[in-house]
Amino acid sequence: MKKSLIVSLALGLLVSQALQGQSKHASIQGVWQVVEITITGPGARTITVPEPRPNLTILSARHYSQLHDDTPGSRPVLADVTKATADQLRATWGPFAGDAGTYEVTDNVITIRPIVAKNPAAMAPGAFISYGYMLDGDTLRITEQRNQNGPLANPASFKAIRVE
Repeated sequence: MKKSLIVSLALGLLVSQALQGQSKHASIQGVWQVVEITITGPGARTITVPEPRPNLTILSARHYSQLHDDTPGSRPVLADVTKATADQLRATWGPFAGDAGTYEVTDNVITIRPIVAKNPAAMAPGAFISYGYMLDGDTLRITEQRNQNGPLANPASFKAIRVE
């Protein structure tokens, strides 16, 4: 009787530890980097993001932050910002984007609501974007679905890997 109780308790502890380990990896919370982008519609293509990956998304329990540099190469460094032309400023700062805010998950949909963003339109009252998602271990795949204006005609998909 004592032996079976001890074995039962030990098995229960092992199962509990295994489930805790699974739940850690079954969560989208963490730090992610996009490694691949698939664009649909006219000019459809798949882009592999080169190393070092110039993007980072952080998902906490309720908040997110994402930053990315969308230049194919490196952005120019300005010697003197006060003397830069409009074209030089656009080349340096234009391809950089970021936003942060809150998010919620329901079923297999992530909805983000920016609080602060480089693009002021993303912060408009009622602004949001919803993504369908699939989590497979440390790989997260998301596909744009809709925003405050309705379904997106040519949704992009992103493949991200967990870095923390």
